Amino acid sequence: MHQFKMSKCFSFTGSRDWFYRNSFANAGLRSVRTDLGEGTVMHCWVPKIQNKSRPNLLLVHGFGANAMWQYGQHLRHFTSRFNVYVPDLVFFGESYTTRTDRTESFQAQCVMRMMEEHGVPRMSLVGISYGGFVGYSMAAQFPEKMEKLVLCCAGVCLEEKDLEEGFFNVADLDEALSILLPQTPEKLRELMRFSFVKPAARWVPNYFLTDFIDVMCTDYLEEKRELIRAILKDREFSNLPKITQRTLIIWGEEDLIFPLELAHRLKRHTGDSAELVVIKNAGHAVNIEKPKEFIKHLKSFLFDSSSSTPSSAHSGLLLRYWSEYKFGLTKHN
Repeated sequence: MHQFKMSKCFSFTGSRDWFYRNSFANAGLRSVRTDLGEGTVMHCWVPKIQNKSRPNLLLVHGFGANAMWQYGQHLRHFTSRFNVYVPDLVFFGESYTTRTDRTESFQAQCVMRMMEEHGVPRMSLVGISYGGFVGYSMAAQFPEKMEKLVLCCAGVCLEEKDLEEGFFNVADLDEALSILLPQTPEKLRELMRFSFVKPAARWVPNYFLTDFIDVMCTDYLEEKRELIRAILKDREFSNLPKITQRTLIIWGEEDLIFPLELAHRLKRHTGDSAELVVIKNAGHAVNIEKPKEFIKHLKSFLFDSSSSTPSSAHSGLLLRYWSEYKFGLTKHN
């Protein structure tokens, strides 16, 4: 009985959050809240010392726990080469707004305004799931400020009619909301089944799952439901803007939340500027389920340009002049 009481008093989720907070601080980042005005506050982990000679990398989380949980085990791979920024999107972690806009376009504008406040002129971005929706919108709205883009299991090519036509593994939006924003251990287990090929949640006691829900899944619940509704509302593939940045699309082959067909749609839409990597035996949470493969592909894609991609706005112009010069030589030869 005494042991049970101790386990009920101890928050595994809270202690894990504390661990991540310390690991981010030890990686050279500090926690900063930025007031953007108009009732909007953005929280972000930013470099304690910004190295102007390094490129900038923005890591954008999806639904689930806060940004620290989704990037905690990957952070160390990037802080030695990049100025790394890890924000909480609006209504996650310590970020919020009193405005009523729930679109990923608004989220993208908030993130970009925050980055401008931190004096970041250009950046590459990794976006996981919903973070990929936001990242795609940033690339479309602010092309001159975005360098490379990594979209991980981000179903930006979905359409509202996909849900109605049974493309997803849920009957309707209400069922999807109950799974994506779990409020009971049973629903959290269901989310794990949708997210992982081999979910471990069935072996986890209910009180651990309840603890996770209490700490991570209860704040801004209705606002998060509105964010998901806004993703789907009147969404048509034909209205999705084109982006021109070099893009890496990473997908779990057995993703049940955003099926693999959406990855192929996105590759067709982005064309030659994008490459698609499909990771076998992985689901939607590929960054957690297959972390070594996930990092391998990120390093190959991002490190390739960390030294050769200038962070100034003149990089595109210089590249064009060089290409024209080479083409001229080729013509005359």
